[in-house]
Amino acid sequence: MKVRTPWGRTLDGPLLRDIALVCLAVGVIGLSYGAVAVTSGFAWWFPVLMGVLVLAASSEFLFVGIIAAGGSPIAALLAGLLVNARHLPFGLAVHDVLGRGWRGVLGTHLMNDETVVFALAQDEPERKRAAYWLCGLGILICWPVGAALGALLGSAVRDTGVLGLDAMFPAVILALILPALKDGPLRRTALAGAALALAVTPFLPAGLPVLLALAALPLFSVRTGKEATR
Repeated sequence: MKVRTPWGRTLDGPLLRDIALVCLAVGVIGLSYGAVAVTSGFAWWFPVLMGVLVLAASSEFLFVGIIAAGGSPIAALLAGLLVNARHLPFGLAVHDVLGRGWRGVLGTHLMNDETVVFALAQDEPERKRAAYWLCGLGILICWPVGAALGALLGSAVRDTGVLGLDAMFPAVILALILPALKDGPLRRTALAGAALALAVTPFLPAGLPVLLALAALPLFSVRTGKEATR
């Protein structure tokens, strides 16, 4: 199956399936987010509004967690901004797909881990732009809707952790990246980044271990550079 997007590029079935799976996973993790927010004392509309205006799962979870633990809103805000610092290199990597004017503003708002990954995985500029926007708009819909449903769920089920909703998102992401791990240098780099993130997880707030995992990226550049010179 192929679908022609408004961005002038036809996307094939496998890519559309992958985008749909990620958006579905985002919606499911939104259930967990909305439920956790409500059971932590927030009004039902708060996670929905945050989902639309912030559109950044890790920083939203961190914000809610800090406030629920008795932290100040300022500390929660600063922690969220720190986690979202990864958007600075993201913007440099996908600047050519964001557009100009109001489209550039909306395109920047849609920037997250998933949209950037899908964009960078494409070879052609038109295909990169189509994948970015399709995934971004899908997440813009699925994340707040999931948060709204989660808020309703949180009103009925007090202990939402027993449902294990937050396990679905990393499971889907893992399934999507497994084919790419056949490449030796990429696999070794990913494993090094994962080991680094796991090592610091007990000591750092949510979201920061992932940022530190980026320190393994030079391994990929060094290894691929050595192989290219052979």
